Amino acid sequence: MSIRTKNGAKALVKTLTDSGIDTCFSNPGTSEMHFVAALDDSNMRAVLCLFEGVATGAADGYARIANKPASTLLHLGCGLGNGLANLHNARKARVPMINIIGDHALYHKQYDAPLESDIETVARNVSSWIRTCPSTEQLGADTAEAIEVAQLAPQQISTLILPADVSWGKGGTATKANLTPVDDIAADETINKAAEILKKHGKKTAILLGRRVLLEEGLMAASKISEKTGAKLFCEVFPTRLERGEGLPYVERLAYLAEMASVQLRGYEHLIIIDTKEPVSFFAYPGKKSYLVPKKCKVLNLVKEDENAVGSIEALMEAVGAQLTAPKLQALDRPKLPVGKLNASKVCEALGALMPENAIISDEAQTSGLKLPSFTAGSPRHDVLTLTGGAIGQGLPVAIGAAIAGENTAGKDRPVITLVGDGSAMYTIQSLWTMMNENLDVTVIILNNRSYAILNIELERVGAEGAGPKAKSQLDLSKTEIDFVLMAKSMGMPAETVSTAEGFNDALARAIREPGPHLIDAIVPSEYEGLKLKFLPHVLGAMSRIPAPIAKALKKKLAP
Repeated sequence: MSIRTKNGAKALVKTLTDSGIDTCFSNPGTSEMHFVAALDDSNMRAVLCLFEGVATGAADGYARIANKPASTLLHLGCGLGNGLANLHNARKARVPMINIIGDHALYHKQYDAPLESDIETVARNVSSWIRTCPSTEQLGADTAEAIEVAQLAPQQISTLILPADVSWGKGGTATKANLTPVDDIAADETINKAAEILKKHGKKTAILLGRRVLLEEGLMAASKISEKTGAKLFCEVFPTRLERGEGLPYVERLAYLAEMASVQLRGYEHLIIIDTKEPVSFFAYPGKKSYLVPKKCKVLNLVKEDENAVGSIEALMEAVGAQLTAPKLQALDRPKLPVGKLNASKVCEALGALMPENAIISDEAQTSGLKLPSFTAGSPRHDVLTLTGGAIGQGLPVAIGAAIAGENTAGKDRPVITLVGDGSAMYTIQSLWTMMNENLDVTVIILNNRSYAILNIELERVGAEGAGPKAKSQLDLSKTEIDFVLMAKSMGMPAETVSTAEGFNDALARAIREPGPHLIDAIVPSEYEGLKLKFLPHVLGAMSRIPAPIAKALKKKLAP
């Protein structure tokens, strides 16, 4: 269906809204003013972000919960560049997104104005589909194609570059996107091979779950397979969205530290991978392996990215005869409220004790969040969104998008809790303004250890020699104190600093009880410092040499 409009910008916005894209995270400039004006006559919700990395991260968080794209509106190549880190995270999360990037008028580009740049080259790092629209008449069709590509499997990022004269040009036709669901499942041969492995070698088989099978349908099928065959369930290190808690199967996440992940996988003879990739170390380390699958372990990938992952795992469930097998479900089991001097573990413990129903956790806690999975496993049902691409500065923006996507779900807003390190928070601290401007039900927990703690660990692990005061100063945030409470209050956000478990318990309970944004600055020591930090690389290095049961118990103690 096509509808004639007054100008290109109106055709673009109407194409988006008619195709179900009704939320735009924006940071516009001069070239985008006609798009901005077109918003007034539309059903599009426009969310202003004060930094492009907030807009792109928010669009990522929105897609994870809504399971459909938001659009971003960014200004030229510089604006796109500013949003690149969280577009990288979104690409690794395999979420759908429509980037609208304003550009100079086609006739103006020849003059190499100060903001002129090669936008397509910048976009190529993170986009699967890129197009510079050549005319107003073509704009509706190009927008519809961008939407179709973004939403069809494998979901991905589309970038539409919008020259200013194409936007303001007269006419333009809105064109509704045609979306065809993906019904193709894995080949019978592949499903039968996986079923044969599980029937013969179930207790020596691990199943690694990712992306689309970490929601309820996939988890239930996976648990039935596990209970029927004895196979062990794992999920990828940084899942896009993991549904967990009371009434859902528990799945153990692979550890971020390669040495710990190797311990988890040790002893398995087969690894069946479903909608994720074979596990590898995040970085290369001198003398350590990058590929984490055990040497004699055989790998089978069940499903391709463009196949129906949930349908495929359900077919595997039937192939092993587990349709009637009862899944193993997590019972409600909250920890007690902690007491005494605050540390990162007690923050996670309090969250497990107080988490509200149907919450969404945006987790960028880094080293401070090591105990989060264990303390929240038996909490009421919730979603966890993680740092998929490893580019920090994601937690706060993702919380914005998740909160907007979760509004009016089952008649009420879904509460969002984001845990973020102090260093990470400073990458996208502008997010606080958008949370207030949109009055979002987001509780921000700053895990403030006044250091880049994860990098202190990496400094030890990579074996960098001669690291003295100058080197370590690059990982230290304590010399110039960051007052997160003052920053939050300057924007009207209720905020407080806490350093005891009792103070944190009260602050978190109040933030959950009262609607709207809140910030809690939790002063905690680093999880690894002093002798503990010095000995960590040696402990990790020894894990491959000690008996598997002892190594797995040690891993569970360090990072449950």
